[in-house]
Amino acid sequence: MGPINNLWDNAGTPLDQQRFTWRDMVGNPISKLDDDAFTRVRIILLNGLELDALRLKHIAARFNDELRVPLAKLRRVEQHQATMINWLLSADHSPLETTIAYEQVAIEVTAAVAQAEPDPYQAQTYRFGLLEDFDHLYRYSALLDRLEGKDANNILQGYTDIVPGRPTVDEHRAPQDDVRRHYERGNTALITKLHTTLITAAEYQTHDYYMNIGPLFADPMARQLYAEIASIEEQHVTQYGSLQDPGESLLEKILIHEATEVYTYYSCVEQETNSRIKAIWERFLDYELGHLAMVSELFKQYERRDPAEVLGQVIPTSLQFASQREFVRTVLSTEVPLRANGTAFVDQQDESQASIRARTILNAEGSPSDSVAAGYQWSPGTELSRNHDNPIRRN
Repeated sequence: MGPINNLWDNAGTPLDQQRFTWRDMVGNPISKLDDDAFTRVRIILLNGLELDALRLKHIAARFNDELRVPLAKLRRVEQHQATMINWLLSADHSPLETTIAYEQVAIEVTAAVAQAEPDPYQAQTYRFGLLEDFDHLYRYSALLDRLEGKDANNILQGYTDIVPGRPTVDEHRAPQDDVRRHYERGNTALITKLHTTLITAAEYQTHDYYMNIGPLFADPMARQLYAEIASIEEQHVTQYGSLQDPGESLLEKILIHEATEVYTYYSCVEQETNSRIKAIWERFLDYELGHLAMVSELFKQYERRDPAEVLGQVIPTSLQFASQREFVRTVLSTEVPLRANGTAFVDQQDESQASIRARTILNAEGSPSDSVAAGYQWSPGTELSRNHDNPIRRN
């Protein structure tokens, strides 16, 4: 497929021609160490986007009788897309290594979005959350070293730094301090709408993953750390989801979601280095263009509006999948002390008293994120390759 300059240039693959078999869905996974880390970033991001598409359409169907059947048809394909994507992760990833990969997605994608976002307030929101995900990576890297004796950089492949961000112990806020100002749907660039959809989906997936695997650990500190960071991920879903205009109808939100999927798959097609995986992204880009065409017709039928009023014509510049190290370091050097007070980002001394109280209660018996990283400082290698104070002597 050649470049897509206009969302309406290509109607894609019709929905009734989007078919799967079990062997098709469950193919060969990527290599944990040999494939580029950004191939895994794209896999995790797209899986989250497909799962969010399912979630949104399930909710919409509960509110609209006429849409139940067409949305069910779309969801079935999206279910199989999500399966095919998520099953690309290999079995040699431990749950904790996959966690490291999830945090790399959050850092690198959110940093890329923050730089491309034209709305200053929305960009600030992404930078604010970015510093929290950055600290989560540091805490989980300490846990990986502690439990498995592994270096998180084997997953990160040198693209992402492993140092503290805004301390996780300080990230807990009162709910009212996680709700942000939303964009105005009639006066907002399409890329802003796509960004909020994409990052909300990614954070939602991370939250659900941590909630599912956290109880499976035997180590008490691991169980507590997943509980603590899952709570922050819920805050992030609240934060990013609140950036969207609540005045958008359900069909309007679904239309934006389909455009986000087209945009993200196209970005992945442009930059994927694994030819086998690239072919999957190309196939699913065609599928998403078909989904967008179908939802556009539903939008015309039930809302009597032109989809171009919402989406315009031109697809935005692709999302960049690349190390954002220098940008992240700059944000780290200037914005770690920022806190929230209502919808505003403020200096530390102006933080909401409600958030301070909420944090005090949660941390009354200690902080798992502080405990797990006590004395930890990342250095290359694993415990097997490091010098110890009392090395084992062999004769």
